[in-house]
Amino acid sequence: MGEIAALTTSLCWSLNSIQFTLAGRRVGSRVVNRVRLAFAVVFLSLTHLLLHGTLWPVQAELYRWGWLGLSGAVGLILGDGSLFHAFLLIGPRKSMVLMTLVPVISTAAAWVLLGETLLPIEIMAILITVGGIAWVVSEREPELSLDETSAEERRDRILGVLLGIAGATGQALGLVAAKRGLVGDFPALSATVIRMIVAATIIWLSTLLRGQIGRTWQALGDRRARLWLLGGAFVGPFVGVWLSLIAVRTAPVGIASTLMALSPIMLIPFDHWLFDETITPRSIVGTVVALGGAAVIFLT
Repeated sequence: MGEIAALTTSLCWSLNSIQFTLAGRRVGSRVVNRVRLAFAVVFLSLTHLLLHGTLWPVQAELYRWGWLGLSGAVGLILGDGSLFHAFLLIGPRKSMVLMTLVPVISTAAAWVLLGETLLPIEIMAILITVGGIAWVVSEREPELSLDETSAEERRDRILGVLLGIAGATGQALGLVAAKRGLVGDFPALSATVIRMIVAATIIWLSTLLRGQIGRTWQALGDRRARLWLLGGAFVGPFVGVWLSLIAVRTAPVGIASTLMALSPIMLIPFDHWLFDETITPRSIVGTVVALGGAAVIFLT
């Protein structure tokens, strides 16, 4: 169950990355980050009302709000925020290479903080899957030589790498913190609501203090961007994050995060169909390797 949820999460994040990219081109990444959380809170709260009778989990213990709120702040704000900035500095390809560190970091953190251990074959499968992903997403055009880049560009690259690592670390620690808040078979939907409410509250308070509410509201006047944001918020922060918590609740964090890291592999056909990117032999080989590692995880 957990492995299937993680794999479906990966598909959701693949679709939502396309939708948010198209929206971001029209209104900017900061607006996308704010609005996606707001829409997700609405979707999740209404679903929670239908399934549990309340808009949010009012009976949840304080420690759950603490761990899940921490998970939302670290994963959805710091992790995603760092990743979005890395996209601007070093591009999505290199950023996604760094995000393949999530399974490694989450496995180590879950071992230290939660006492989770994996079989040697499971560790090997994680390394194979991460290697296949990294092989695919690291493919890009030849880089300019060092002499052809300015000092500012080199600084941006270094900062982009650091932000990418920070993004991977934030997402990994967010998953581990969520696991602590999910103990005792706490419903994944209720946990997702808590994560999203805390993250949305923090980011919108920051938006208010910075006087950016009006600019964000004006951006929503763009009909196409609004539709992409609605679709992306439904597929990603709503369905995807909900499934990701089902995954980490019912499967080891390292395995769940590895399967969720398959999203760049799943993006290959979408990039080809929507953005006319060429499917190269390297991407095919990497895909086969990554899917082989994922298959081992399913079979063990």
